[in-house]
Amino acid sequence: MSKEELREEEPEIIFIPDDEGNEEEFEVIMKFEVDGSDKKYMMVVPLDGSEEETEEVYAFRYEEDEDGEDLKLFTIEDEEEWNVVEETFNTLMAEFEEDDEA
Repeated sequence: MSKEELREEEPEIIFIPDDEGNEEEFEVIMKFEVDGSDKKYMMVVPLDGSEEETEEVYAFRYEEDEDGEDLKLFTIEDEEEWNVVEETFNTLMAEFEEDDEA
């Protein structure tokens, strides 16, 4: 699938409960695996209706059941794991931006 096709796809929306149990809506902007690991990560942004340029991006480790229907999210609490995820995300974003400029 080309990057052009990825941009034209419907955004993947997930709902994540906050500390008070209220469901908040998020758009998945990227999913990836870290090299040398079987762990999967996703980057999401809140869909709160505002179109601010400085959106906060949240990262989660996730697991899916075999049929891809049930999704479990885990916060990244280990600083070393967070650094690897952040570096991978930044690298992928830089590659994506390079492709946009080409």
